[in-house]
Amino acid sequence: MTSASTSSQHLRDLALLRRVRDRIDREFAQPLDVEALARGVHLSAGHLSRQFRAAYGESPYSYLMTRRIERAMTLLRRGDLSVTEVCFAVGSSSLGTFSTRFTELVGMAPSEYARRARTAGSGELPSCVTKQVTRPIRNREAPATGVHLA
Repeated sequence: MTSASTSSQHLRDLALLRRVRDRIDREFAQPLDVEALARGVHLSAGHLSRQFRAAYGESPYSYLMTRRIERAMTLLRRGDLSVTEVCFAVGSSSLGTFSTRFTELVGMAPSEYARRARTAGSGELPSCVTKQVTRPIRNREAPATGVHLA
């Protein structure tokens, strides 16, 4: 294999991975699994997972859950839905799994996050700033205490 063909194949692989990532970003609230994502780009689930992790530093499932938690944070800050309603609105099918993952990424339970959002006067910062400041932290790096919403 020549260097040019290797480089060309690498670019094709990256394009497929971007398609998967874009699909997750668009359809995060739909029932998605790695097998369905892999079928969409004609790869095996294992190969997709390995390639996705190599390119983006996390598995497709982890990326999907992060997108769901980001959307859940927005809905909880809005304050018009319960934690259960938010859980199902973002595509999670298990409240327990949703709550566990939310706590891992955000550093507090969804109900605590919603309570703090209500008491923090969430209209003080522009939504683009709020989104950046409250972005979930991946890979269990969330601090256990001292998390501030604004």
